[in-house]
Amino acid sequence: MHKYFCVPTYQQLQFANRQLQNLAMVDQVTQISNRRCFDLKFDYAWRYLLREQRCLSLLLCDIDYFKQYNDTYGHRTGDTCLALVAQALKRTVKRSTDLAARYGGEEFVVILPNTDSNKAVQVAQEIQEAVKQLSIPHKTSPVNQHVTLSIGIATVTPSTDIVASDLLEAADQALYKAKAEGRNCYSVNTEVYSVKKFIEILFNF
Repeated sequence: MHKYFCVPTYQQLQFANRQLQNLAMVDQVTQISNRRCFDLKFDYAWRYLLREQRCLSLLLCDIDYFKQYNDTYGHRTGDTCLALVAQALKRTVKRSTDLAARYGGEEFVVILPNTDSNKAVQVAQEIQEAVKQLSIPHKTSPVNQHVTLSIGIATVTPSTDIVASDLLEAADQALYKAKAEGRNCYSVNTEVYSVKKFIEILFNF
């Protein structure tokens, strides 16, 4: 008795490989881009805008008091909340060159190439409004009875004096400030400096 096996065509193999690549770039909880995808796109945007000498904005978004949300409603409902917020970000970030990604935990990141600080603030406001429209209950939040976001914003024109991680650090500092100011708000960091050079100066290396 002979057994016959169906050998996949080259096109089928290509399609399967593309599907696997897409899965590797998508966060399975939220169905938006994951950290790996962000790292690749952020590096590409940085190098491209360094060459073009145009500005790059970065938004770091954090769901306020998400631990309390999970403790109150459970992790399954927490995952649903993450997915709803993620999709709201994705709908708000419309340009093909932009990227909304899950950065980790309850934190999201948005890449905005060719976007100055003022326009980045507008996007942040639109994101916060989109999340507000979701009206996700959060009865244990000290700032609101619904889920809210704190957002850190940083903008820079890439140069050889700084690296991409310096912009990320600046956005993180802005996010920290937004949280310190009461959360459910955004903060803008207008100073992007070389962390490496700062450490060298600080310790006289």
